[in-house]
Amino acid sequence: MATTGFWPVKDRLKEVIDYAENPDKTIDKKYVDSDLYTALQYVSNDKKTDERMYVSGINCNAKRAYERMTATKKRFGKTGGNVAYHGYQSFQTGEATPEEAHKIGMETAKRMWGNEYEIVVTTHLNTDNVHNHFVVNSVSFKTGRKFENHISDHHKLREISDSVCLEHGKSILKDAEFYGRSKKEYWRKQNGGLSHREILKADIDAALAQSANFKAFEIRLKDMGYEICRDENFAHYSVKGTGWQRAVRLDRLGKEYTSEAIRARLLDNQRHVGYVPFHKPKYTPLLTLEIEYRKIQRMDGIQILFALVIELCRLITGNNITPETPHPLSPAMRQEIVKLDKTLKEYKFLCGNNIDSPQELVSFIEEKRGIKCTGKGNLRQDKTSAGGIIPCKGCP
Repeated sequence: MATTGFWPVKDRLKEVIDYAENPDKTIDKKYVDSDLYTALQYVSNDKKTDERMYVSGINCNAKRAYERMTATKKRFGKTGGNVAYHGYQSFQTGEATPEEAHKIGMETAKRMWGNEYEIVVTTHLNTDNVHNHFVVNSVSFKTGRKFENHISDHHKLREISDSVCLEHGKSILKDAEFYGRSKKEYWRKQNGGLSHREILKADIDAALAQSANFKAFEIRLKDMGYEICRDENFAHYSVKGTGWQRAVRLDRLGKEYTSEAIRARLLDNQRHVGYVPFHKPKYTPLLTLEIEYRKIQRMDGIQILFALVIELCRLITGNNITPETPHPLSPAMRQEIVKLDKTLKEYKFLCGNNIDSPQELVSFIEEKRGIKCTGKGNLRQDKTSAGGIIPCKGCP
């Protein structure tokens, strides 16, 4: 079973090739080209220095991959923007040997990009999961066309990987979540955000935990900011959050959210001893307010003064505050909170390290990389800059 993915690399082609071909993760030197760059952008810790990897080139010599890819870009005058694509193919623990993983990676890369692009394929063994890296030139050496990186290409890579894995007797991902996501949700997830479906699932679970029937369940969802929708035949139950363009059918969220599954969870709540039913907040009737007003009108001066003292005491002690039923945040507001939390973490990091400008951030990154390189006499450090390499899921 292999998981796949890839992302664009901007302005750092040499660094991403260095990362994929990092010889600091190898002990079997016969698989590593002798003249790979010795100054590495990614320095592994002591636990990874005795590991190994395999390096191969498709439509180029792995030893001259950087020069070959750069020459292709210059020949067609396309040196800016996305300079390459960095992909991965990670296998389940113990399912593939290094040799098998490398063969599968080579075949996958050839079918995906081999007709038009230069590719470097490497196999890393520095984690429990054997995994491949793909570094693909963004410019075709045949036509000069730049790879456009559509969502369909990510689907295609998964399909090719599954096909090659089956040919080699490996398992594949069935009904993977990737296939069920919309384009916006997929990229939102890639950027660390929460999709509408993820928020909706969490809200449904919370609403079901406080409901014993569909009526209470609907009330809870409405309090959360959702609109209840049904088709003309009332066959499918759907909800729509504030600002959403479309409603989401609950039965498409998974087998745990079909009408039968929801009904079973509600019945289970009725049998559960610890179940606390959801109650709508009670509102004071207008007649009650009228009665209180007439009582005040019939009071004399002493009674009014006494009532005033009582109210002042309640104000001082806080007993005048009536507990209110909390209203959960809307899905859109919770997405903004996730973004805010991420921004606050970045802000605290910059403040904690006294970083006030982009130049200081670059210096900070270079300093940290220099510290990691200390003690490795066989390495010389290249000049580095901010940004660069995004580690894959297989590499911590």
